[in-house]
Amino acid sequence: MATDAVAVCGDDADGHLRVDARPDRVVFTLQSLEHAAVTTLDVELALRISATADKSGLLAQPEIGTGAPRSVQILEIAIDALDIAGIRAFWRAVLGYTGEAGAEGPEDPLVDPIGQGPAIWFQQMDQPRPQRNRIHFDICVPHDEAPRRIEAALAAGGRLVSATRAPAFWVLADREGNEVCVTTWQGRDG
Repeated sequence: MATDAVAVCGDDADGHLRVDARPDRVVFTLQSLEHAAVTTLDVELALRISATADKSGLLAQPEIGTGAPRSVQILEIAIDALDIAGIRAFWRAVLGYTGEAGAEGPEDPLVDPIGQGPAIWFQQMDQPRPQRNRIHFDICVPHDEAPRRIEAALAAGGRLVSATRAPAFWVLADREGNEVCVTTWQGRDG
């Protein structure tokens, strides 16, 4: 199936498709390497790959080995900072990351150059917050998956901190106040 997916993507596979082949599954990740984002072309390539899998009689949806489907997701890590330019170099060095393509400024996000680790981005703090966590996770899921994730997190003891930017993101926290944002592509400015 991996060979078929690369073939159906053609020349666009190079800048968009990553393939993780395992004995029990093949995981395809489509994201523009140039923009570190999902583009319209990535969606088109996903449709081509799904159609090819369907024709081959293969399951063309995420599943985690338990019989329960899991939607696709992207994990990003956000670091809250007062001086982003002052800490960015540390995180770049310690993680072995690089800047996003075309984004090498002192406050720009960092990415794993081989696409295995999550993106790291920095959020500007306006004042010190010694009683609040400084790193939180962003889980980017399809817009129709977000409500289920939020419900499950709340049922597991979490709390909703903010929904003011929904559907772009909801801020949730665990019992100790550690935060996570559930994000979607909807409601974004750009």
